[in-house]
Amino acid sequence: MGTCNLNHSKQDVRLKFESQQAFLPTVLSQTLDRYLEKANSQETLNELFHLLKKYDLSTSEEQESRNEKLKEIML
Repeated sequence: MGTCNLNHSKQDVRLKFESQQAFLPTVLSQTLDRYLEKANSQETLNELFHLLKKYDLSTSEEQESRNEKLKEIML
């Protein structure tokens, strides 16, 4: 994924998550939903936004890669 110079707000990330939630594995979706309730750094918000962006259009291999990155962030 390319670098983006925009900072995404918590609300931006929440909206992106909600638009992609149906495409995420259930357990990951539930965990991410709880994770977004916490305060997160701007860097983390930006990373989450870009992992979720166009998730539904990604190949299954790309989705698996993104799932792993999402899990790493939430550890």
